Amino acid sequence: MSVRLGLLALLEQEPMHGYRLRQEFEARTGGTWPLNIGQVYTTIQRLIRDGLVVSASQGDADTDDAGAQTLDVVLAASGQPDTEQFELTDEGRAEIEAWWRTPVKRGTPARDELAIKLALAVTVPGVDVRAVVQCQRTETMRALRDFTRLKSRAEAGIEAKDLAWSLVLDHLIFAGEAEARWLDHVESRLDRAAVDEAQRAQERAVAKAEQDAADAAADAAGAPRPAKEFAPKKPSIRSILEKLEALR
Repeated sequence: MSVRLGLLALLEQEPMHGYRLRQEFEARTGGTWPLNIGQVYTTIQRLIRDGLVVSASQGDADTDDAGAQTLDVVLAASGQPDTEQFELTDEGRAEIEAWWRTPVKRGTPARDELAIKLALAVTVPGVDVRAVVQCQRTETMRALRDFTRLKSRAEAGIEAKDLAWSLVLDHLIFAGEAEARWLDHVESRLDRAAVDEAQRAQERAVAKAEQDAADAAADAAGAPRPAKEFAPKKPSIRSILEKLEALR
């Protein structure tokens, strides 16, 4: 998810300082997407720059972006919790309200390493695609077992944060189950592709044997061999362009 919008959502509840923002983000998502404290500070400074967040302790007018960023970096490096709190501006509240109302775009899928890996595996000679699938299935099932155990613990709680963590786990479990089904589908497609290729190879072998028999019969009879049929050659792009140029 967008860290930028996630921090805005937390600040909509109440002003917070950087360390608490990180703690709340990780607590509400069960630590599924851990944040680096430097990433939190960098994002906050960008939100201040964009007019979506201001310092609740110093005020917007007196905040020097470069000085605040330097202070944050020093605090982050020293491990000391900062006391400067941040709050949303009116523009920030409008931004987060628009986020709640806007669906997450699915038009351009994110790069999925597993999908890319298998797509390349089936095209690279010498790769044992079935072994790749089986290895991934083992990992996917292991993750599913872990998520299921965590979900049973999360459902024992009654707080809102437990519900949030349970919903995240639901998403991970459903995604893992879908991935396992997709791997089964990949294996089935590999089986069908192997059968189709074997059938095509057999048809080519039969056609070649029939052609060889016909050639041998023609040689024995002293008759010329029938000319082989060739598919017409497709015109090249260059030849098409030359013809178009000649018509001008």
